[in-house]
Amino acid sequence: MTVSASSDRLLSEPANLGARRVIELRRGGCALGGSYLYEGDALITGWHSHEVHQIEYALHGVVEVETDSAHYLLPPQQAAWIPAGLEHQAVMNPDVKTVAVMFDPALIADGGDRARILAVSPLIREMMIYALRWPIDRGSSDPEDDRVSEGFFRTLAALVTEALDHEAPLSLPTSDNPIVAAAMAYTKQHLDTVTCEQVSRAVSVSERTLRRHFQEELGLSWRTYLLNARMLRAMALLAAPGSSVQETSSAVGFDSLSSFTRAFAQFCGETPSTYRRRAGEASG
Repeated sequence: MTVSASSDRLLSEPANLGARRVIELRRGGCALGGSYLYEGDALITGWHSHEVHQIEYALHGVVEVETDSAHYLLPPQQAAWIPAGLEHQAVMNPDVKTVAVMFDPALIADGGDRARILAVSPLIREMMIYALRWPIDRGSSDPEDDRVSEGFFRTLAALVTEALDHEAPLSLPTSDNPIVAAAMAYTKQHLDTVTCEQVSRAVSVSERTLRRHFQEELGLSWRTYLLNARMLRAMALLAAPGSSVQETSSAVGFDSLSSFTRAFAQFCGETPSTYRRRAGEASG
C-alpha cells in the first residue's frame, strides 16, 4: 500500500485496535484512476483494504505485502497487484520509494481476488511514473484534463490487464494451522541456522508430524518452504545499499558461496551479483 506524506501517519496509527479498515483512497472523489508516491521512513500500514484496484512499483527499496493467504516480497523493478477489497498490510522497509496507480474496478473488470507480484514492462513503469501528475484523491478539474486522464488510465489499465498473466513466484504461503504457522514463523526467524529438528522441538511435534503438516496444509515440504524463504530474504538483503553477496549467503544459511549462487540463480533466473547490480541501478 503506497501512501503520501500526508496520509502515512493515518495508516500507521494503532487506533482501532487492529481493526481491518476500508480506506477510501479517492476521498469521496470519482476519478477513474490516479496515483500516489511514497518516499519516506519505514512504515507498517496495518490491515486494510481499498475501494479501488492498485498496482505498486518499487523504484528502490523493498516492500513486503501480507494477505490472509500469502506473504509477498516486492523487490526493486517489480510491481505488486492488490485487487479492490483485498484485506492486506504492507511493510515499507527503510529507504523505500514506490509509485502506485489505482484503478476504478470498472477499468479492470477481472482483477482477481488475490495479490500478485508482476514483472512489468518498461512501458508500464514509465506510464506509472507519468501518472503521478494525477493524484488519486484529486478533485474535479477542467473537462479537457479529465478527458486526457481518462484516456491515459484506460490505456494503462489495458496494459496492466495483460501483465496480470505474468506473475513472479515471489511469495510464501501462510496457514491458519497453529502448528504450521508457528513453524513458519520460527523458520523465518532463524534462516541462518535452522534445521527441521530445531523447528519440530520449537513447536512440540515430531519431525515426521511437522513434515506431514506442511505437505497437507501447504502442498510443499518444509525443506522447500525453507529454501523459498531463504531466497526471498536474500533478494531483500541484496537490494539494500552496500549489500555483500558473501554476507547475504551466510545470513540466509549457506555455508558455501557457490551453492548459494546456484540456488539463487535457479530461483531468480540470475546470479546474486547480477541481481544486486540491477537492484542498485534501480535505486540510482
